[in-house]
Amino acid sequence: MKVFAHRGASGDFPENTKSAILEALKVDVDGIEVDIQSSLDDYMVIHDSWLDRTTSGKGRVSNFTAHELSKLDAGNGEKIPTLQQLFDWNNNKSLLNIELKHTFALERFVAQLEQNIEAKKISKANILVSSFDHHQLQWLKNKLPWLKIGALTSSIPINYAKFASDLNAYSVHADKTFINKAFAEDAKKRGLKIYAYTVDREEDIALMLEYGIDGIFTNYPARTKAYLLSLQKG
Repeated sequence: MKVFAHRGASGDFPENTKSAILEALKVDVDGIEVDIQSSLDDYMVIHDSWLDRTTSGKGRVSNFTAHELSKLDAGNGEKIPTLQQLFDWNNNKSLLNIELKHTFALERFVAQLEQNIEAKKISKANILVSSFDHHQLQWLKNKLPWLKIGALTSSIPINYAKFASDLNAYSVHADKTFINKAFAEDAKKRGLKIYAYTVDREEDIALMLEYGIDGIFTNYPARTKAYLLSLQKG
């Protein structure tokens, strides 16, 4: 089962910051999940549309420039990273699961992906773009047929993973509370990977293994990897 660092190693470091990302790389995760929001002139690595929960700022991310946002404290004196800084720090060492939150001007996002691929900052194999906005995923897939997309849900749909296969997705990402064995099996029959979020407790990790989940997003990647290793050793 693959281990993805949720917002980086966010259980021990400020979420979606440089330290959380570098720590995730240090523990050799299978992938790093981050969130991006649109600012006035760039894409910023931050989960919320509003600044007040995770930074020293107030207001919407989308109402500020990247330069203005760079002056804020995102925890322990860290800054809100830009998408380009994320590519630079990762430098193709790990798969990046980029979750689109409040994002717009996706033509610019496409151009930035292509520029970083050309510069060998990231490979096509190491990019997975996910979102709850399936319209944006569909647009991206039409624009970049090679792109791996992950369709997010926080429910067990009537037709299980059909919504993801209809999008020609690579994976379906589901809330651990709303996953069962039938959902997992349906995804696999459709040729999809199924990933669960956010899985930190040992009991939940064991349950995801029992369901045959392909990967989990965790705030504590080192601890989660250690627990999975202990299960393998028996």
